[in-house]
Amino acid sequence: MSILREELRDARVVDLFAGSGALGLEALSRGAASADLVEIAAASLKAIATNVATVGAESRVTVHRADAVRFVGGLGADAYDVALCDPPYGTGQAQAVAVRWLEMPFAAVLAVEHQRRDVMPGVPDQRRYGSTVLSFYRGE
Repeated sequence: MSILREELRDARVVDLFAGSGALGLEALSRGAASADLVEIAAASLKAIATNVATVGAESRVTVHRADAVRFVGGLGADAYDVALCDPPYGTGQAQAVAVRWLEMPFAAVLAVEHQRRDVMPGVPDQRRYGSTVLSFYRGE
């Protein structure tokens, strides 16, 4: 999140493959205006509801029960300021979201967490942390 510090101020954020909602909620704590959390797993949706209520962020969070790859497929250009993407490793979903962003930049910034061995499309700015890589795509 510190890498995105400036971009998060007053941003419209989408947290794809939200899991517990931690990334979207962290973005709010760092100045984002709103966060849309996209998750399909029932257990994760329950965790999101609990976590959103715990931090009192109900008015700033919208939860979408949806497949994240399909969700981004329906987005137009600049739907969000920042998109955070942390899909399950080894599924190809990280690459699918990045391909969609390259076709239709649905956010000014896309940050994707993935395995080091994953080859990401385009030429993202990458930061390596052991076996994990953060790839950043930024619009012009």
